[in-house]
Amino acid sequence: MKITGLNLDIIWKNKSANFEEIEKELQNQEADLFLLPEMFSTGFCMDAAEISDRNQESLEFLKKMAKEKNAAFCGSAPVEEEGSFYNRMYFVQPDSQVDFYDKRHLFSFSREDKVYTPGRERVIVNYKGFRILLQVCYDLRFPVFARNNDDYDAILYVANWPEKRVGAWEHLLKARAIENLSFVFGLNRIGTDGNNLFYQDSSHCFSADGSEISEKNGNLVIADLDVEQLKDFRKHFQFLNDRDAFSIQL
Repeated sequence: MKITGLNLDIIWKNKSANFEEIEKELQNQEADLFLLPEMFSTGFCMDAAEISDRNQESLEFLKKMAKEKNAAFCGSAPVEEEGSFYNRMYFVQPDSQVDFYDKRHLFSFSREDKVYTPGRERVIVNYKGFRILLQVCYDLRFPVFARNNDDYDAILYVANWPEKRVGAWEHLLKARAIENLSFVFGLNRIGTDGNNLFYQDSSHCFSADGSEISEKNGNLVIADLDVEQLKDFRKHFQFLNDRDAFSIQL
């Protein structure tokens, strides 16, 4: 499965401009799955009442792109639903099938937990022979929630992770891959946001042994994931068999 992530310099609170930029960046690209950053249509913003989708604008854009590209599209957007706000990660397949995950771990340092409502479910999507766990940014710091129960093959993290803490981002992505015997693709935004936070180019895809398998092409981050190779690796190194048994109380 070929995944292409877009290192997007998100235009603050401007959905139409971000949609146009995404189309421009991806117009000549082909992949099985295109990955966009956290809150790709607005930037990571706490003005939820102002920016949140009320008419599924971001979702409709993803559906449009998925149909045009005959590929899956994935990224998160702020959503209002029944009076609550969610940081919602969509996974849209070419046939318009939609799965979504609401970010569980809200970033209290920026008061995200005071504005948005946490998700209650862990979500795994089946696509092209891969079982894919959906995760958003701050979720990366909580390994218990992402622990592989032999139920997924890859984790997708979409993020707005500032340059000041980028070392943690990169180390934790690799750790999640190694400890879960899984592919991990972490896509971060670039540029400077409306809060004057800077984001450097720091998107990566790691394989189960911790080696990086992604390549850069301009603002694109590209990785080819081989599920049969992963199965062979897991067959040889059966570390998941020794994992602790536990349940998560949400």
